Amino acid sequence: MTIDPPIRVLVICWGNSARSILAEALIRHHGGADFDVNSAGIEPKGVNPLTIRVLDDAGLDHAWARSKSVDEFRGQSFDYVITVCDDARTVCPVFPGEKQTVLHWGYEDPARAEGTEEQRLAAFEGTFVMMATRIGQFISLARRSREQERPLVTDAAHA
Repeated sequence: MTIDPPIRVLVICWGNSARSILAEALIRHHGGADFDVNSAGIEPKGVNPLTIRVLDDAGLDHAWARSKSVDEFRGQSFDYVITVCDDARTVCPVFPGEKQTVLHWGYEDPARAEGTEEQRLAAFEGTFVMMATRIGQFISLARRSREQERPLVTDAAHA
C-alpha cells in the first residue's frame, strides 16, 4: 500500500552539502514512494565528498544528490519543512501550505569538523546515525498522520 499523494518534504540547511543531503537520502530510502522529498540550502555550497562517502558506506543511493538553493522551491507547498541547522532556521523562507508542519532538528555541521580525514568522517557518520533514528520516527509519525487524513490506496489501484 502506498500513500497517494505522497507526503511532500523539504529539508533545509545552510549549505545543502551534508546534513540536509543525509536527511534527504534517509527519507528517500526509508520512506519510499510514500514520500516526495527534496533538500535545499540557504547558500548552497556543493555536496561534500564525505557526505557521499557516508552514503556509499551505508549503501544508500545518491545519484540524485546535488546542492540546491531554497529559491528553486519558492512557491511550492510542502507537508513538512524541516530545518536541520540553527542558521537556516533563522532565515528559512515561508512556503505555502494549509496543513504544513515546520520542524527544526538542530545538528552541528559535520563539514566544520577539524582533524584528520578519519576524524572528519567520524563527524559525518555521527550526524548520519543521529539523523537515522529521528527520521525513522518521523516517517512512522508522518505516515500515521496522513493515514488519519485520507485512506491509503493499494498499488493495484494505480496499475
